[in-house]
Amino acid sequence: MKVAVSIPDEVFEAGERVSRRLGVSRSRFYAEAVHEYAKAHSGEKITRRLNQVYGAGEDEAEPEVLEASLDVLRQERW
Repeated sequence: MKVAVSIPDEVFEAGERVSRRLGVSRSRFYAEAVHEYAKAHSGEKITRRLNQVYGAGEDEAEPEVLEASLDVLRQERW
């Protein structure tokens, strides 16, 4: 797919230098860069939501229950 985007001149020049150094086409360079960026950020929303769900009751746990849970986790082989 062809697409037109606007980026600052200095970002474009940096991309040109790197793609030439790597010996890859501009299209391949930008495709791989966007792919890696998207992959790196794809789990952020899920992680944030899981942290909200599992962190919500953290203050409500009784110390004895928390300590027993930690003991079980310490014995677990990771």
